[in-house]
Amino acid sequence: MPNNKIVSREDWFQAHKAHLAREKELTRFRDRIAAERRELPWLKVRKDYVFETEQGPKKLAELFAGASQLIVYHFMFGPGADYRCEGCSFLADHIDGANQHLKHHDVSLVVISRAPLAEFLPYKQRMGWKFDWVSSYASDFNFDMQVSFTDKQIASGDTTYNFEQRARKSKDLPGISVFYRDDNGDIFLTFMSRSRGGDPLIGAYHYLDLTPQGRNETGPYHSLMDWVRLHDEYADRPEMPDACCH
Repeated sequence: MPNNKIVSREDWFQAHKAHLAREKELTRFRDRIAAERRELPWLKVRKDYVFETEQGPKKLAELFAGASQLIVYHFMFGPGADYRCEGCSFLADHIDGANQHLKHHDVSLVVISRAPLAEFLPYKQRMGWKFDWVSSYASDFNFDMQVSFTDKQIASGDTTYNFEQRARKSKDLPGISVFYRDDNGDIFLTFMSRSRGGDPLIGAYHYLDLTPQGRNETGPYHSLMDWVRLHDEYADRPEMPDACCH
C-alpha cells in the first residue's frame, strides 16, 4: 500500500494546487516538443515499395487512402514468428478507437509487418481488430525503416535502431513511422519513433499514470512485459513466456 501522508482538506488542496503548476509545465513542454517535431527536416522516399494487402498488392502511395498524411505502426511479426508480441498487441488494442477520428482528419493509419499476410490475418481476426494490417514481405521497407535486420547485420552487430547502432539479437522490432504525400505525389518520411516512443499511443498507460500505484511494473522485466497479456488471455493468466520485445 502506498505510504502517502494523510492531511487536512486545506493542506490537500494546497499540495495539489502546487502540483498543478508542474502538470501545466509538462503540458506546455509537450506542446513545444510537438511543434519542434513538425519543424524537423524531411527525407524523400525514392523507392517504389509494394505491400501485400487484403485487397491485393498496393504501393506506398495507395496506403494513404486519399489522405496527405500516413502513420505506420511497425508490428513485430516476422516470417514464421512463433510468438505474439504482447507489447505490440497492447498498443494495437488502442488503434481502432483513435482511427475512427484520424481518417476524418486527413490521416491514414496502417499497421505493417514483415511476415506474409496469411501468417498474421488469423491473429488479427482473433483479436477483433479492424485497422488495415499489410505485409512488407516482398520489399525492403522494414529494413529501410530500420525495424528489421538481416542475418548478416545481426551477425556483424551492424544494426541501427532508434538512431543508435549496436549489436542486437532480434530480427524485428516495433516502431512508428510518419509520411507526407504532397500534391505532386512525392512522399516524404517526416518522423520516426522507436522503443518507448510508442508509449503516447497506449491510452491505458495514461489511465494508470493517474492512479496511486501507477504502472506498477515491479519486475522481473520492469516494463509492460511484467503484466500485459493478450486481451483474450487475462482470465487464464498463463505463465509469462520470454519477453519478445524491449
